[in-house]
Parts: sequence; C-alpha cells; structure tokens
Amino acid sequence: MNQICLDCAMPMHGRQDKKFCSDQCRNTYNNRQNSDANNHIRNLNNILRRNRRILHLLSPGGKTNTVHRKKLEEKGFHFGYHTHTLTTRKGDTYKFCYDLGYLPVHDNFIMVVREKTQPQQEKTPPEFLST
Repeated sequence: MNQICLDCAMPMHGRQDKKFCSDQCRNTYNNRQNSDANNHIRNLNNILRRNRRILHLLSPGGKTNTVHRKKLEEKGFHFGYHTHTLTTRKGDTYKFCYDLGYLPVHDNFIMVVREKTQPQQEKTPPEFLST
C-alpha cells in the first residue's frame, strides 16, 4: 500500500503510519497549519511592545508622569491592549503593558507609572546563623 505525503503529495514507501516523506515536508506542513495562530499572536505582541515603548518614552527614567491622552494616541498607543490590570484599595484600576502602566485621571490626562516589583528577601549570612 503506497501512502501519499500530506505536504507534497508524493508517494512514500516505508512504515504504514508514515505521514510525510521528509522532515522538510513535515515542518512545512505544520508551519502552514499554525501560521494563522502564529500571525495573530505575533500581531498582539507587536501592539503590546509598541504600547510599552510609548509608555517608556513618556516616563523618562521610569518616573511617574502625567500626559494628555491625545499625545499617547498620536504616537500610536492602543488603549484596548494591555497585559494585566491592578486595582488598588481605593478602586483605581491601572492597566499595564508588561512593567509600565497607566491610569486615566482628570480631563483626558493619563498618569504613566512603573509597576513596583516585590523586594527580594534578605538572606541571613551564614556567620549569623545559630548552630
């Protein structure tokens, strides 16, 4: 019984469960199958990276800064895309693109912030451990 390669449609010889005539055909077939999903994820990551770059540009030195919403939009910022949110006890919801985030404040102004990282626990040096 002759099998046909799923990618190039050439006849194959060998094992009965063989689907591809070569590694190249297998890779080409799988890349073609996954290309739509990969393109979608690639486009999302590009938007998120662009948003982060814009936030970084508008917060020199990583300091909190307030800018007008129009300035973000002019630079190509997409407000619908972010990696995560953080809601404070006061009820403010910050939207983050990786480590940089923003909070809409008054009169179309946006406050750009950097996410606080958790401080690392200090380790006690061995000479101070009791034996």
